[in-house]
Amino acid sequence: MAEVAHGETTADTLFGGRVALAQPAKNRGYRVNVDAILLAAFAAGVLDEPPARARKAKAAFDLGSGVGAVGLSLLHLGGASHVTMIEVDPILAGLAEENAVANRWQDRIEVRLGSVAAITKSDADLVVCNPPYVPPGRGRAPLAVRATAKMGSLDDFVYAARKLAGRRARVCFVYPAIEATTLLGSLRSAGLEPKRLRTVHSKPNEKARVVLVEAVAGKPGGLVIEPGFVETDGKGRRSSPIERLLAK
Repeated sequence: MAEVAHGETTADTLFGGRVALAQPAKNRGYRVNVDAILLAAFAAGVLDEPPARARKAKAAFDLGSGVGAVGLSLLHLGGASHVTMIEVDPILAGLAEENAVANRWQDRIEVRLGSVAAITKSDADLVVCNPPYVPPGRGRAPLAVRATAKMGSLDDFVYAARKLAGRRARVCFVYPAIEATTLLGSLRSAGLEPKRLRTVHSKPNEKARVVLVEAVAGKPGGLVIEPGFVETDGKGRRSSPIERLLAK
């Protein structure tokens, strides 16, 4: 793994300081946002309080893991026993390894450096992915150092997830709501049928910002659309659901 120069990372935390997170400093790379936590909570079944259906995977895979925020959140929330993180950027993969050690989860986390396109079948029972939101050749990343994290082919991640999923694993994605049909279409083209969908809204009565989708290899139909998740009260304060989640 590549080493990161001093001053190019920041020592941050998730969940009120309970999870340590080293990540690129501002303007030095992609920085984690709340989507990682929302995805982990959705996959673990603990987005609401009390949990509607808490679920724990034995073997989870995080595709395009970056510094490991989704996988770290999964472990913290009790959504997985072990997480394999796949990351193509050596600097981010190195930070993911540092984060595993910092949280004393090195025995529960494996970081693999490489492209998701090289993935083969495994014994996964959960696959999570917060994929690049900008297809290659469409738009541009704000900074060159963020290009790998912000730009990429959604289909590459979906087909990698399909390889890992086999017949039984759940596959969970977070994606911009305005491109929800793109995600759903890609999943179905890969043989993954959407079964759960939840919208996330920045404010009450506002259009959805992102969607959380769970899919499995199975027959078409049976999609459950869950109540929307609202992040703020519309007056600049965090909503009760997001406060409870971040306090876990």
